[in-house]
Amino acid sequence: MTIREFKMPDVGEGLTEAEILKWYVQPGDTVTDGQVVCEVETAKAAVELPIPFDGVVHALLFEEGVTVDVGQVIISVQTGPADEAPAEAAAAAPVAAAPAAAAEPEAPAARQPVLVGYGVSTASTKRRPRKAPQPAVAAQNGTGVAHAAAAPAAPAVSPAVVPAQGGAGKALAKPPVRKLAKDLGIDLAAVVPTGDGGVVTREDVHAAAAAAIAPQTVAPAVPVAPAAPVVPAAAQAAPVQAPAEVSGSARETRIPVKGVRKVTAQAMVGSAFTAPHVTEFITFDVTRTMKLVQELKDDPDLAGLRINPLLLIAKAVLVAIRRNPDVNASWDEAAQEIVLKHYVNLGIAAATPRGLIVPNIKDAHAKTLGELSQALSGLVATAREGKTSPADMQHGTITITNVGVFGVDTGTPILNPGESAILAVGAIKLQPWVHKGKVKARHVTTLALSFDHRLIDGELGSRFLADIAAVLEHPRRLITWS
Repeated sequence: MTIREFKMPDVGEGLTEAEILKWYVQPGDTVTDGQVVCEVETAKAAVELPIPFDGVVHALLFEEGVTVDVGQVIISVQTGPADEAPAEAAAAAPVAAAPAAAAEPEAPAARQPVLVGYGVSTASTKRRPRKAPQPAVAAQNGTGVAHAAAAPAAPAVSPAVVPAQGGAGKALAKPPVRKLAKDLGIDLAAVVPTGDGGVVTREDVHAAAAAAIAPQTVAPAVPVAPAAPVVPAAAQAAPVQAPAEVSGSARETRIPVKGVRKVTAQAMVGSAFTAPHVTEFITFDVTRTMKLVQELKDDPDLAGLRINPLLLIAKAVLVAIRRNPDVNASWDEAAQEIVLKHYVNLGIAAATPRGLIVPNIKDAHAKTLGELSQALSGLVATAREGKTSPADMQHGTITITNVGVFGVDTGTPILNPGESAILAVGAIKLQPWVHKGKVKARHVTTLALSFDHRLIDGELGSRFLADIAAVLEHPRRLITWS
């Protein structure tokens, strides 16, 4: 038989890893070209992966919940006739053992097609194999694949922190792994490398961090590195993945920070300590806007469209940008330039079960009210389903975050990285308000605008915020200022 392998693709621009959320197939299932076989979560979104060929699922190489580097094989599929399996398996052994095939060996037919708990040859999961041999790799068995049960050197890949490479020279690791080690306070030179050629992997760093936190623990309850060349035999029956929740005691619960939450946290820290934030506030009467919302809902020409205050707020922001175009910019640190954008990709912050994401409406400035309504509805629906694509979250220019839906009056939002401003919309409430010389119950709200003071000075920021409020206080300006 012929075994074909499907590798984790780069489902976004420059993404390096993704977590397998759910498998839609199992070993023995028949798959066809274009069929979705699994759902993965990148640092930006959840994405369904279709397989590019027909066949029968031979093995799933990672379990749900495992984070996999781009380029690693995640599923193997038998594309040849089943009755050819013995001959193919026999022929595959010497081929798999050959150095030329070390980078992508054929998956063995003699094994049971189960989720890998016994480990895979590390050479099959590396994009850039190195010439130096892996000292801890188990001897290959008759099928040409490293088998944990035949390897007496299991302690060699224990996550205990010991000097790597015998303490000599600089530890080998990719830049993202070095950054991870720095963030976790782990010395790479003191980490046991399990990657091909003695390369320290992400899993090695996490294992070292776990060992540092619990030094009295003889061995972790769950192996951290699913693709390590040797895994203790006891681990073969256990799921090879980090648990969703790890309880340290009855008084605490520890939740691993990964995926969308991890990237959001890193982005917010980077933004807060890179761009000098200034936040301004304005409270005003939006009674006329609320009346217009109701009128538009009753307009037969807009039947079927979702009309709400956020739609008119978004339109007011676009009108204010047209009057103050310099706010729509970004800061190029490398070139030391301010980049003025002649388009508006309007971001809408969305809270999802996986964390906060900020998809944006491309070229929002060129859309009619109806088109803007459709774009907003589609954006929200896609975000709730967890199907927002990485492309939908890239290249935003200005963002709106609607904290009012939680009953909050306002806040001091942090800029989405690379953008010049973010507008927080507070709750719209009936309050006593002086209107035409009399105190009346009016719909009132508060807006908070945070902006990058390198790009927007106090005068420009104030004019921009005042223009948004003016449009919403007197919505006829949506026409007169457009």
